[in-house]
Amino acid sequence: MLRIVSSRDREAVEQLLRGRADRLDEAERVVEPIIRAVRERGDDALYEYARRLDGLSDESVRVPPRRIAEARAGLAPDLADAVSFASERIRAYAERQMPLEWMEAAGPGIELGQLVRPLAAVGAYIPGGRYPLPSTIMMTAVPALVAGVERIAVASPRPSAETLGTAALLDLDEVYAIGGAQAIAALAFGTQSVPKVDRIVGPGNAYVAAAKKLLAGETGIDFVAGPTEIVLVFDEGDPHALASDMLAQAEHDVDAAAILLTPSRGLAEAVARQVALQMRTLPTREVAARAIRDNSAAVVTDSLAEACELSDRIAPEHLAISESVPLEQVRHAGSVFVGEWSPEAAGDYVAGPNHVLPTGGSARLRGGLSVLDYVKIVSVQKLTEAGLAKLAPAATALARAEGLEAHARSIESRTGAPGELPRA
Repeated sequence: MLRIVSSRDREAVEQLLRGRADRLDEAERVVEPIIRAVRERGDDALYEYARRLDGLSDESVRVPPRRIAEARAGLAPDLADAVSFASERIRAYAERQMPLEWMEAAGPGIELGQLVRPLAAVGAYIPGGRYPLPSTIMMTAVPALVAGVERIAVASPRPSAETLGTAALLDLDEVYAIGGAQAIAALAFGTQSVPKVDRIVGPGNAYVAAAKKLLAGETGIDFVAGPTEIVLVFDEGDPHALASDMLAQAEHDVDAAAILLTPSRGLAEAVARQVALQMRTLPTREVAARAIRDNSAAVVTDSLAEACELSDRIAPEHLAISESVPLEQVRHAGSVFVGEWSPEAAGDYVAGPNHVLPTGGSARLRGGLSVLDYVKIVSVQKLTEAGLAKLAPAATALARAEGLEAHARSIESRTGAPGELPRA
């Protein structure tokens, strides 16, 4: 049953908020020796763990192109159409996000600008646990394709036919049947079988998250993601629809969280009843029931404004809000769904924005995965003699204030100022 608590019950609310903090310490202890082994022994360690933990039975961790092509041929027509439809929407949204190159005058003799360059290689981690997630291939690979990334390596333990078929539809042929910390380590360090990548993206379990955290710096990562979560802020709405949104999140994982924040006790009670009613016929109720019982609640607030404040404290991965909530009040969220006709499940698949999102409060720091994760902005400056002369007095003063005389002289050697170095 969904708990109903008052926002005035500070202890209950704080416990609910604390419950969303990632606890990766134990997972880090488990993955550290795996990472060390792959670093030191490369393929020998990778294959050892892949056979033990991923059930690898093939001679190679790389999925043969023939198997990928067969998976594409075996996709149900409606699924193949859905992948094409969703991919085009994700592509269009990523194209709109793509930063522009520019070069413009910033004063006489001064031109400034930026180049936009793709990363050379990225690794897309696709979970292969309780549910196959072909949608995650689209969310991680399509923005990379838009960015112009030349090499996209997909890693997924026990990849399903749906996952492989989706890869084929996106013309991805570098797929590895590996998962967990061993996959992250192989992508980060590179082995004989798995060349190194520049950045690893995509969701995963606690061990994947812990490995990404430990290897950040060795390679780029998107973010460290924990259990999935949704916060709903509504003063009124259809209890049936809101309950279904909470259960849609809860069925992901026993550690998932679904939290309703509302100033209406009547709405909270109606949603709680609907959650219990819908749970009876939900095929995934064994998972969803634990997530609802252990991590979820309906919090009755004194006002809609207080509900928004609590939501910002949580900084949720997914935030569903009533149309009565001004978007200007939303500060911290991975992705926002406005009104009861904008279910989070639509965003998971076909709306266009990415579903790989920060969790556990990380939305205070950044938004979800985007095309920006696959490019780098390279600054450009072009000065003429007159332009450098304009900048020189301030630049040399700052250089000498920092004790960097050669910096000052490098400017004055061009401008003919007193500090110019003698010429041969």
